[in-house]
Amino acid sequence: MLPTRDAKVWQKCIGHAWATSCPPYATVNLDTMPSDIETKLSAAATRLILDKPFLGALVLRLPMIEADAKWCRTTATDARALYYNPDYIDALSLEQTQFVLAHEALHCALSHFARRQHRNKLRWDVACDLAVNPLLLQDGLKPPPGALHLSEFDGMTAEEIYPCLDENDDDEPMDQHLYDNDDKQQRGSGGGGEGRRRESNGDQGGQGEPQGQGAAQPPPLSEAERERLTVQWRQRMAGAAQQAMQAGKLGGLMARLVDHLLQPQLPWRMLLARYLTAAGRDDYNYTRPSRREGEAIMPSLRSSQLDVAVILDTSGSISDAEMREFLAEIDAIKAQVRARIILHACDAELAADGPWEYDVWETFKLPREFHGGGGTDFNPPFVWLDAQERHPDLLIYFTDAEGGFPAREPGYPVLWLVKGKAKVPWGVRIQLN
Repeated sequence: MLPTRDAKVWQKCIGHAWATSCPPYATVNLDTMPSDIETKLSAAATRLILDKPFLGALVLRLPMIEADAKWCRTTATDARALYYNPDYIDALSLEQTQFVLAHEALHCALSHFARRQHRNKLRWDVACDLAVNPLLLQDGLKPPPGALHLSEFDGMTAEEIYPCLDENDDDEPMDQHLYDNDDKQQRGSGGGGEGRRRESNGDQGGQGEPQGQGAAQPPPLSEAERERLTVQWRQRMAGAAQQAMQAGKLGGLMARLVDHLLQPQLPWRMLLARYLTAAGRDDYNYTRPSRREGEAIMPSLRSSQLDVAVILDTSGSISDAEMREFLAEIDAIKAQVRARIILHACDAELAADGPWEYDVWETFKLPREFHGGGGTDFNPPFVWLDAQERHPDLLIYFTDAEGGFPAREPGYPVLWLVKGKAKVPWGVRIQLN
């Protein structure tokens, strides 16, 4: 559903966007449209919907509210709405307006309002801008004056960028983040000043005298609001990504970002239990019953034993304590799914004293302490299973995923429980941390 707007404004903008996307029937230059601020905002949102459906769907979730210029010098968001200074928007081109709208929506979709924790507010706000802006630039959007960007931070999250920032740096975000109060640290946040790392994109606009009274600055989020909005924005991001993928307009960078952000939110224990349960071979059996039970053959449920292979990466990146925690979780699940487990350890090669086998009734535990070896090679366990002619119902590999993978995916399901950010070429990846 579109945000609350004048219906005629939306109809005009959608008509213009349709005309520009459907030549040769009509040709309209959106930059020459009337300078009415609502029209420009609506046109920018409509163009995002057509050209960047992922970002456009997120923007449509933010009601746009004209703010009092006394507190809002550019734009702002509190994850509930997008606030704008009309003088600032008036000074931007349509392409720059698209960037500004997408910038605010991504702050919300990435839950920046819920991730600051103990960090300094101003440095955190700068880190968030340095994380968001490269995504928009790589997606082809044109930044407004004052947009922070450092290429060395491309592809990094706000948490990764934050410790790299100098405490005495005078950079400021181009907008205001109104999630919480920390006035001592604000130092004019969102004022549009020229920091050392800002893009040089022309003259800064929107710094004139207030032209009227808009909405007052909203109060900070309560803890309950923050939790509710975190769930809402995660759902919105997943929905927007699905729509964009169906339209074939979700770029690889955005797709990887969505995958990274959505996947870790489900507890790995829950996902592990789900996959182990799904692998359980419960099936119906039509064996003829005793004559005492009659002539009808009714299906009955029979459970077969599940064969699970567990491989531990002992190259040194995973501690014994983490291995024990992982094995204890499998031990708590295996009796429920009647799993017989074969355990092996591998760094560049398989452990000499392995494997270790555990029946359903036996406690699944670490057989000994493992000390980190040299490199990591994921081929030996798969080669060994093939040589033994063993085809488990499920293989679970506990690793940092930093190493050489087999060129071919085996004929049985593989679950990678990954500590770190490395990707896997095939199988199902579950993020541990």
